[in-house]
Amino acid sequence: MRKLLLPVLAVLLILMSACSSKAAKPADESAPKEPTKAEQPATFTYQSESGPVDVPSHPERVIVLSSYAGNVMSLGVKLVGVDSWSKMNPRFQDELKDVQEVSDENLEKIIELDPDLIVGLDTTKNVDKLKEIAPTVIYTYGKLDYLKQHIEIGKLLNKEKEAQAWVDDFKQRAAKAGADIKAKIGENATVSVIENFDKQLYVFGDHWARGTEILYQEMKLKMPEKVKELAMKPGYYALSAEVLPEFAGDYIIFSKSKDTDNSFQNTDTYKNIPAVKNNRVYEADSKSFYFNDPLTLDFQLEFFIEKFLGN
Repeated sequence: MRKLLLPVLAVLLILMSACSSKAAKPADESAPKEPTKAEQPATFTYQSESGPVDVPSHPERVIVLSSYAGNVMSLGVKLVGVDSWSKMNPRFQDELKDVQEVSDENLEKIIELDPDLIVGLDTTKNVDKLKEIAPTVIYTYGKLDYLKQHIEIGKLLNKEKEAQAWVDDFKQRAAKAGADIKAKIGENATVSVIENFDKQLYVFGDHWARGTEILYQEMKLKMPEKVKELAMKPGYYALSAEVLPEFAGDYIIFSKSKDTDNSFQNTDTYKNIPAVKNNRVYEADSKSFYFNDPLTLDFQLEFFIEKFLGN
């Protein structure tokens, strides 16, 4: 009996030793750990399109003098000043309630806001003076596509992983919605995006916000040949209401402003457009539709899902 027990005891000892070893060494002990906020340096060098810029690792007082306020807000970074276009966006009113409207010409106000980072466009004025106030990063609008631009802003704010995660998720959601929409309206159905701004009517290509990136780039919906011919490269094309039928798709997205004369909608020319006659014109508030930041893109995507699919 004793000889029989010895092998059993030996096996038990081996098992106990293995379990003890595993308990003493966590499975992820060898995995690299990201430094905490306190462990990171106060600044890092960001490679901007105009050269290296030392920026705060965790900016807390950002001023945006361009169309990127929504990008910054979506990444959870505090704004203290924004441009007038962002400030008047009705969908940003709650988030920007306590944020000041500023311009590149009001340097005194910018100084008072004590920013630790300023973001602008290549058209921003007084850049050299802004750089004396705080680290200033300038982007050229359209140099990067709209999703790469968001990731680039993520790099600037030390939140690249968060920016990339949103992009990956958004592309999946937009692709699925596009497939569902094409299944409903047909593979060859065309969509136009128009806007009446300052008494001028415009039609848009595939990279000038107003939901165009979603419709044409992500959903792969088709645009009318006339739009492709004249609006694709520049991004937009100005036209008269009389020729609008030539640019009208089977469906029309109308980025509409209440502050502009929209009387062209009362003309026979407009009323006889097939999309109008078939109730396939979907009107959106232009001030909410101007941009292509994550907050606006999520809103635009839901708008398209509701209008095209009814849910």
